[in-house]
Amino acid sequence: MPKASDTLWDLAIAEVEKREHPGDDDVKPGEVWEKSVLFMGNKNGGKTTIILRCLEREESPKPTLALEYTFGRRARRHNTPKDVAHFWELGGGTSLVELIRIPITSHNIRSFAVVLVLDLSKPNELWTTMESLLQVTRSHVNKILTKLEKTNPEVAAELKQRMWNHLQRDHPDCALVDPFPIPLVIIGSKYDIFHEFDYEIKKIISKTLRFVSHYYGASLVFTSKSEALLLKARALINHLAFGYDKSKSVSLDPSKPLFIPAGLDSMSQIGLPPASDSDFGTVRANTPLELWKKVFEKTFPPKSFRDLQDTKDPAQDSQYAEYEVDVMRAQKNQELEQYKRNASKSWKEMDFDSD
Repeated sequence: MPKASDTLWDLAIAEVEKREHPGDDDVKPGEVWEKSVLFMGNKNGGKTTIILRCLEREESPKPTLALEYTFGRRARRHNTPKDVAHFWELGGGTSLVELIRIPITSHNIRSFAVVLVLDLSKPNELWTTMESLLQVTRSHVNKILTKLEKTNPEVAAELKQRMWNHLQRDHPDCALVDPFPIPLVIIGSKYDIFHEFDYEIKKIISKTLRFVSHYYGASLVFTSKSEALLLKARALINHLAFGYDKSKSVSLDPSKPLFIPAGLDSMSQIGLPPASDSDFGTVRANTPLELWKKVFEKTFPPKSFRDLQDTKDPAQDSQYAEYEVDVMRAQKNQELEQYKRNASKSWKEMDFDSD
């Protein structure tokens, strides 16, 4: 609330901060705010590289084991406390998706966001990866919202309202979209490889990701190891993590890297799914999302969820070798095998009552 001693300049600064940080009225001037961002997506899709670039760390990316954590600090203005952003990264592609329950909780849900990194060079994995990760995440967030409706209905109502903040009230697509319950950015990685694809293939992938992003109320950006493209991805992530200004530039040309902040696309601009009239006649779908999925998978038959599972045992990976731990593990494995043999023998010798 304005004080009598506030100058016009103080009031102007307060108004700008309010516009830049909607929904964070509980953060008072001078206080440190904390945001959390979960990165997930294809295995070896470039998540770690993007995180390191956002944090301006000159490190070589290493394979992510399970769920990893790091953080960054930024000051909004000169001589102000540094805000904190917590960065979580889910490794293993879709195989460890249940771990998303660890970082996303009822305590941080108001300040949480998700970054989904999809490998553009592997279109046959694209839809399955996206669908499985977003479905589990959405289900978990919805359970938290249901709990909050009973324990803190004001916060639950605020979060549900925020889902629609990216769209203007008179946007023609309000009845056609289903916003993700928390802020979402979709990053198409490895654009340098994708760029060499046939134009029609690129067009199908680009249109599909535009539809999915708009449907979920997400921002969409294509990136690679190119510094210019990484800076665009970094701008979207810094908006989520530190409240930096949201870019209003847009790139819709399928022959160029896409860059579409949430709410700046439309169904009329995206157009119909890329299919022939005869294909439309044979496709049966109950929702727009299902229709786009079936059309996309007709061109790019999906890999099964099992094929995308990371079955490699990290304990057998030489890069994580630790002599004392490995010796103890070998001993425990021997004890486990012995226990199994003894248990099997005991079961065979047991005389069960036939009644």
